[in-house]
Amino acid sequence: MKNEKLRNAKNFEELLDIKYGKIGTKKRDNFEEQAQYYVISTILKEARKEARITQEQLAEKIGTKKSYISRLENGQCDIQLSTLYKIFEFGLGKKVNLLIG
Repeated sequence: MKNEKLRNAKNFEELLDIKYGKIGTKKRDNFEEQAQYYVISTILKEARKEARITQEQLAEKIGTKKSYISRLENGQCDIQLSTLYKIFEFGLGKKVNLLIG
């Protein structure tokens, strides 16, 4: 029954509702949080590669360990906003803009 509902979903939001529940449910909130970690980790990894520096070089620039950068790039740990700014602005020379909607 659930597979049939998934196949008949009319848009991505409906698909998420079926698979993870409505916004505000614990399962959906967890999915949304993990999705944000994935987005941030992907942006970080791509920006580092674009800057042509290794994880180790980035870690040295911001005073942390390569293993931490690796965990961030793999979405395996949480990141503080101050650390995010430090990585992008000091480590990668990118400007960070925060939009809260």
